[in-house]
Amino acid sequence: MDLTPHDALLVIDMQNDFLVEGAPLKVRGGETLLPGINAIARGFDHVLCTQDWHPAGHISFASTHGKQPFEDSIEASYGTQSLWPDHCLQGTAGAHLHAGLHLPHAELILRKGFRTGVDSYSAFFENDRVTPTGLAAYLRERTLTRLFFVGVAYDFCVGHSALAAVRLGFETFVLEDLTAAVDLPGTIAAVQEGFSTQGVRRMSVADL
Repeated sequence: MDLTPHDALLVIDMQNDFLVEGAPLKVRGGETLLPGINAIARGFDHVLCTQDWHPAGHISFASTHGKQPFEDSIEASYGTQSLWPDHCLQGTAGAHLHAGLHLPHAELILRKGFRTGVDSYSAFFENDRVTPTGLAAYLRERTLTRLFFVGVAYDFCVGHSALAAVRLGFETFVLEDLTAAVDLPGTIAAVQEGFSTQGVRRMSVADL
């Protein structure tokens, strides 16, 4: 596959709290993606990153509700909200992009999840699926129409971002060997079913 000036690489949430050993929400294998992401990014004219950016007391934190992370969920106004350990707190080292991520030509870092009362898995919408982040308009204004997703987590923020992208009319690919999953019960199967039914294309780096 030949890359074009209308392609963009979206690097999802490659942050310390998801990658560093002992971090509160470490995604297994996430740190091993760094060299591959750095390498493939050099072939893209346009690279964008997302960054989870939560305030204290965020709705997605189990501690906010006196519940257990991973095991419990709540019913929010926008549907079922999984509960996580406190992570990616605004301004903390855990929220920083990993020092091993070398993307000097990245043109945008989009922060998401900064509203206390709604989570944001997708790079395009809050979890209410109504409140936009502005990313779609940015991409369209720059005539970036074909999107390639890498990063963490495959079954949450990568998956939700890719599904939102294809619903918005972007040609959408997920480079599966440059993603890593949280892998809660049923989450990988659910996101892959969404990819299949909605037209997100699954591929590997070798396919580029």
